[in-house]
Amino acid sequence: MDIILIALGSLSLVLAVALIITLKKNMFYTKKYSNIISIDEEVIKSQKEKEVIDTTITDLKQSYKEKKVIFDKLLKQVAIYDEEIELAELGFYKPHFDFDTSERYKEEITEVKLLQKEMISEKTAIYATTEWTVEGSKAKGRTMTNRGIRLTARAFNNECDSATSNVTWNNIERMEQRIIKAFEAINKLNESNHILIEYDYLELKIKELKLTHEYKEKKHDEKEEQAEIRRQMREEAKLQQEAEKAQKDEEKYQKLLDKANNEAEKASGEKLDKLKESIRVLSLDLEEAHAKNTRAKSMAQQTKSGHVYVISNIGSFGEDVYKIGMTRRLEPLDRVKELGDASVPFIFDVHAMIYSDDAPALENSLHKLFDSQRVNLVNSRKEFFKVTLDEIETQAKKTSNNVEFIKTAEAKDYTESKAIRMQLRNKADIKSELPEEL
Repeated sequence: MDIILIALGSLSLVLAVALIITLKKNMFYTKKYSNIISIDEEVIKSQKEKEVIDTTITDLKQSYKEKKVIFDKLLKQVAIYDEEIELAELGFYKPHFDFDTSERYKEEITEVKLLQKEMISEKTAIYATTEWTVEGSKAKGRTMTNRGIRLTARAFNNECDSATSNVTWNNIERMEQRIIKAFEAINKLNESNHILIEYDYLELKIKELKLTHEYKEKKHDEKEEQAEIRRQMREEAKLQQEAEKAQKDEEKYQKLLDKANNEAEKASGEKLDKLKESIRVLSLDLEEAHAKNTRAKSMAQQTKSGHVYVISNIGSFGEDVYKIGMTRRLEPLDRVKELGDASVPFIFDVHAMIYSDDAPALENSLHKLFDSQRVNLVNSRKEFFKVTLDEIETQAKKTSNNVEFIKTAEAKDYTESKAIRMQLRNKADIKSELPEEL
């Protein structure tokens, strides 16, 4: 029995020691790997937080989309009345009429206004759909209705007149929407009175608006056409002056040569030698004057002969922008000098001056080839093209063999201005870096 008790006691001791050792090991491993356990917990926690954030972002995106639709709708409505707000959706206006002159547009506007007056006088423009009685009196009801019709006409006509008088090239669509909006709003306000603006009357108002807009555009085009005609007339006058001057120069050199020849017949020795030299120089001058006179007469008689020029102005318009124009001047560079006057900061560089018996045809063919590369896609009289000089040269040589191009633009004033500007900037930088005591 004692042996059994001793054995049980020994076993209990062993178990107690084993338990202590196990607890110590557990404590050791728990302490050793506690960071790893907390990271796992943080990962789970972070994943839950991410799910919440993702849900919030999704909700915000959906809310933004819904509110953006409302905002765009409100902005579009406000833009009809606010000239400061521009809407790209309004797009490019396409003409609805095709009259030859501004006077014809003016006549059509008058006709539309007469039709509006007829509708008003015949009471088909604005009318009541219900016959009212006031205090049992139909007469009082008609008085009330007529007053409502007059107020409606005044409100709608004032809105239309305002839109029409203020229409410009960049707000035509907005002004049309303004008239339609006024039509809808006034009709809605008059629903209880049963007073209605007729849709045909609205159509006449919109037609008047569009006619007025296109009338203004036609007047602008006519003004530019007249300016072009005046420019051509100046070109013709210059050409005539040059022809007259060339004629006078030839006559002057001929008289001087005749005089020198007469004197040479009577002279001898050293004086004769001097006269012979003068005769030689005068003969060359006369030959040059005769050639110039012949060319001037030819250009004056031929309405199509002239020069097509290709010029650039890097300082004013940047790289790869060229003007392709035509002049019938005897001295074509005079036209280029005129173009480089006070209206541009730098003079033009000439890359080609192509003589042609049919200069308008050559100019027109080049313009057509580069039509899509115009800098100004609205006004075809602005002859500037965003194109490389190599492309122009390739096309020009297809129509004329006698073509020489100068590839490099000197741009003297522009280059020197850049250099001066750089020097001034460098001086300012150096000055700012110097110590204050210096």
